Amino acid sequence: MTLKLSHLFAAMLLSAAALGAATVSAHGTAPARHGGVVQSANDLSFELVATPDGAALHVDDHDKAYDARKLSGKLTVLQGSNKAEVPLTPAGGNRLEARGVKLDKGAKAVAVVTDGSRTTTVRFTLK
Repeated sequence: MTLKLSHLFAAMLLSAAALGAATVSAHGTAPARHGGVVQSANDLSFELVATPDGAALHVDDHDKAYDARKLSGKLTVLQGSNKAEVPLTPAGGNRLEARGVKLDKGAKAVAVVTDGSRTTTVRFTLK
């Protein structure tokens, strides 16, 4: 009887360990949802996406949309020897907009995002 009980306890312990391991692995970089490039910083996910008017930066907090009305910042794009700097402004939902900038393949971009009390710098390489 005690042998069966110890087997049951071991099975429960292994199950709990497997569930805990799945939770820990969930903190990696999230997949792109809008066709852009994703980076994580300060427990937030940032997805930089080219748009016809410039660029959009989608912000998520643990897979939930982050209210972009609280955010501001700037986007710097480096393409070869060319450098462009434009403001990031709230554009509804979890989206910030950078108008008048072009995101070409191979460009590097740096987003500096501020929520009033904390500044986050996120670096992207466009593919």
